[in-house]
Amino acid sequence: MAKISKNNIITQLKTVIDPHIGLDVWTLGFIYEITIKDDKNIHILMTLTTPMCPLEGTLKQDIVYAIKELGVDHVEVETTFDPPWSPPEKIKDMFSV
Repeated sequence: MAKISKNNIITQLKTVIDPHIGLDVWTLGFIYEITIKDDKNIHILMTLTTPMCPLEGTLKQDIVYAIKELGVDHVEVETTFDPPWSPPEKIKDMFSV
Protein backbone atom coordinates (compact mmCIF):
# COMPACT_ATOMS: atom_id res chain seq x y z
CA MET A 1 0.00 0.00 0.00
CA ALA A 2 1.24 3.47 -0.85
CA LYS A 3 2.18 5.86 1.94
CA ILE A 4 -0.71 8.12 2.96
CA SER A 5 -0.13 11.72 1.91
CA LYS A 6 -1.90 14.97 2.59
CA ASN A 7 -2.74 15.13 -1.15
CA ASN A 8 -4.40 11.67 -0.98
CA ILE A 9 -6.49 12.85 1.96
CA ILE A 10 -7.44 16.13 0.26
CA THR A 11 -8.56 14.18 -2.82
CA GLN A 12 -10.84 12.08 -0.59
CA LEU A 13 -12.15 15.15 1.26
CA LYS A 14 -13.18 16.62 -2.09
CA THR A 15 -15.65 13.72 -2.43
CA VAL A 16 -17.51 14.70 0.78
CA ILE A 17 -20.32 17.05 -0.24
CA ASP A 18 -22.26 19.32 2.10
CA PRO A 19 -25.81 18.62 0.85
CA HIS A 20 -27.12 22.04 1.93
CA ILE A 21 -24.49 23.94 -0.04
CA GLY A 22 -23.69 21.41 -2.76
CA LEU A 23 -19.92 21.79 -2.50
CA ASP A 24 -17.24 19.64 -0.91
CA VAL A 25 -15.86 20.20 2.58
CA TRP A 26 -12.35 20.99 1.28
CA THR A 27 -13.46 23.68 -1.19
CA LEU A 28 -15.75 25.19 1.44
CA GLY A 29 -12.76 25.67 3.75
CA PHE A 30 -14.22 23.46 6.48
CA ILE A 31 -10.93 21.60 6.97
CA TYR A 32 -8.52 23.52 9.18
CA GLU A 33 -5.90 20.85 9.76
CA ILE A 34 -4.88 17.39 8.57
CA THR A 35 -2.53 15.48 10.86
CA ILE A 36 -1.07 12.22 9.61
CA LYS A 37 0.00 10.45 12.78
CA ASP A 38 1.05 7.42 10.72
CA ASP A 39 -0.36 5.50 7.74
CA LYS A 40 -3.13 4.05 9.91
CA ASN A 41 -4.12 7.07 12.05
CA ILE A 42 -5.35 10.43 10.77
CA HIS A 43 -6.69 13.44 12.68
CA ILE A 44 -8.86 16.04 10.95
CA LEU A 45 -9.70 19.39 12.55
CA MET A 46 -12.73 20.91 10.90
CA THR A 47 -15.43 23.50 11.31
CA LEU A 48 -18.93 24.03 10.02
CA THR A 49 -20.94 27.04 8.93
CA THR A 50 -22.56 27.25 12.37
CA PRO A 51 -22.33 25.43 15.73
CA MET A 52 -26.00 24.47 15.25
CA CYS A 53 -25.39 22.71 11.92
CA PRO A 54 -27.65 19.65 11.79
CA LEU A 55 -25.22 17.89 9.41
CA GLU A 56 -22.26 17.69 11.79
CA GLY A 57 -22.65 13.97 12.48
CA THR A 58 -23.31 13.11 8.85
CA LEU A 59 -20.37 15.11 7.51
CA LYS A 60 -18.00 13.67 10.12
CA GLN A 61 -19.13 10.14 9.25
CA ASP A 62 -18.73 10.83 5.51
CA ILE A 63 -15.20 12.17 6.12
CA VAL A 64 -14.27 9.06 8.10
CA TYR A 65 -15.60 6.75 5.37
CA ALA A 66 -13.84 8.71 2.61
CA ILE A 67 -10.44 8.65 4.32
CA LYS A 68 -10.77 5.00 5.35
CA GLU A 69 -10.98 4.19 1.63
CA LEU A 70 -7.23 4.95 1.60
CA GLY A 71 -6.63 2.01 3.95
CA VAL A 72 -6.48 4.09 7.13
CA ASP A 73 -7.67 2.27 10.27
CA HIS A 74 -8.55 5.19 12.52
CA VAL A 75 -9.82 8.63 11.53
CA GLU A 76 -10.54 11.14 14.27
CA VAL A 77 -12.61 14.12 13.18
CA GLU A 78 -12.66 16.98 15.65
CA THR A 79 -14.92 20.01 15.27
CA THR A 80 -13.91 23.53 16.30
CA PHE A 81 -15.45 26.94 15.88
CA ASP A 82 -12.25 28.82 16.70
CA PRO A 83 -11.87 30.59 14.42
CA PRO A 84 -15.45 30.76 13.16
CA TRP A 85 -15.91 29.64 9.55
CA SER A 86 -15.65 32.26 6.88
CA PRO A 87 -16.10 31.28 3.23
CA PRO A 88 -12.93 31.37 1.11
CA GLU A 89 -12.82 34.18 -1.45
CA LYS A 90 -13.52 31.80 -4.36
CA ILE A 91 -16.70 30.66 -2.58
CA LYS A 92 -17.76 34.26 -1.89
CA ASP A 93 -17.22 35.02 -5.58
CA MET A 94 -19.32 32.03 -6.64
CA PHE A 95 -22.29 33.20 -4.59
CA SER A 96 -22.03 36.92 -5.23
CA VAL A 97 -24.70 38.31 -7.52
